[in-house]
Amino acid sequence: METNSVAFFQSQNYPGLPAKPLVAAWKVKNPENVGSLMRLVDNVGGDTLYLLDDENPKRESSIKKTAGLSFKNVRLVTISFAEFFQSIPDDYKLVAIETNENSKNLFTTKLPAKVAFLLGSEMHGLSDELISRCEQSLHIPMTGPCKSMNISHALSVALFEWVRQQLFAK
Repeated sequence: METNSVAFFQSQNYPGLPAKPLVAAWKVKNPENVGSLMRLVDNVGGDTLYLLDDENPKRESSIKKTAGLSFKNVRLVTISFAEFFQSIPDDYKLVAIETNENSKNLFTTKLPAKVAFLLGSEMHGLSDELISRCEQSLHIPMTGPCKSMNISHALSVALFEWVRQQLFAK
């Protein structure tokens, strides 16, 4: 059976989210990851993906291929972390998605309605300096032998846990 996902989700009448999430990724190397991040931001109604301290040019064609239609819906903004930090609205909470000794379990932590998620590079994650500037740091519990996750997969888990808490938690 083939499903038209646009028609399907329009018929579901899900309530709107209280706010758009902000999403920033620090020093992402892979253009396909950027496209996947854009698509995820679009999935939850976000409109901007911030690339922080981006050091290497990325082929737009690779980003477009992975982002699909989301490439037109989501702005890609490259800025420094300092500029991003200053641009976060006062009522938003900056949350790192990063495994570290002070991080809390994503699934047992109440997420703010107005959230700015910060993710680190594929190879090195987030620096201690960046983590220290966040209001909190969250990890995704992994019970299997592999203890790492692709940056877009990590964002997917975090964003949809946020959506679940905002719309469906009792």
